[in-house]
Amino acid sequence: MLTKFGTDVAIPLIVGAVVIMIAGWFIPNLVLRWIVIAAAALLLAFTLNFFRDPDRKTPHVDGGIIAPADGKIVLIEEVEEPEYLHGKAMQVSIFMSPLDVHVNRIPVSGRVEYFRYIKGEYVVAFDDKSSSRNERTEIGIDQGRFKVLFKQIAGFIARRIVCPLNVGDSVRAGERFGMIKFGSRVDVLMPLTTVIKVRMNQRTRAGETVLGVVPE
Repeated sequence: MLTKFGTDVAIPLIVGAVVIMIAGWFIPNLVLRWIVIAAAALLLAFTLNFFRDPDRKTPHVDGGIIAPADGKIVLIEEVEEPEYLHGKAMQVSIFMSPLDVHVNRIPVSGRVEYFRYIKGEYVVAFDDKSSSRNERTEIGIDQGRFKVLFKQIAGFIARRIVCPLNVGDSVRAGERFGMIKFGSRVDVLMPLTTVIKVRMNQRTRAGETVLGVVPE
């Protein structure tokens, strides 16, 4: 299944790849014919893979914070967050390669209390500087017992963030809410008391992997 958040890009690429493959059959030169067909087939395969949107089963963990993205854990550290959490927090960062599923999911159930879009630079997404310098959206959710801030960060290749959330929206952990196109990073900032359940370089699955648990 293709994600609804990427049909504006995926459908033209799919149609274009199919048209090129069909046209390729009429190229007289055999070598050139197969080069064109192979290139179009690779484009088609990449597009279908990048914009795929598999179903996920979100675990119900009391105080649990769920990974909003597929990818690899590249940072776990204590940080200062002055805009929404107003103090120290635990940050877990997930790097998404172009081969990962890029549909993002809500980390905790609650109400969207904070939303900010920042038009920034395009530093490579695995660089720590990307968190504060790159184009990004910042979304704060009030879970009721605690608050979580997470950021969709555009990378060096990624140049478009899709996030139709608004302040006041009620959201549920694990539900789809947007995507970042063509390589990116997601930062999740949690209460300082959060018990982290992941480790560096671990692979995550959006909507399934528990990043941490906030004790009562």
